[in-house]
Amino acid sequence: MAALDDLTAQVAANTTVIDSAIVLLEGLKAALDAAGTDPVKLKALSDSLAAEDSKLAAAVAANTPAAPPAPPAP
Repeated sequence: MAALDDLTAQVAANTTVIDSAIVLLEGLKAALDAAGTDPVKLKALSDSLAAEDSKLAAAVAANTPAAPPAPPAP
C-alpha cells in the first residue's frame, strides 16, 4: 500500500521519536478516516498494517534515542 510506504518514509525522515510518533498516529488516523466504515477497506488496511508493521517499527526505532549508560558501580 503506497500510503503506508509514504507514512514509513515520513516517520523515518523525522529526527525525534516524538515527531515520528506524531506522524505515525496522524497517518494511521488518516488511513482509518479514508477507510471509513467499509468492512472491505478496513480489512485491507488491517492486512496492510500487518504486512508493514516491521517497517513502521523500524522507522520509529531508528529515531528512538539510545538508553543512557548505566551509572558506574559504587
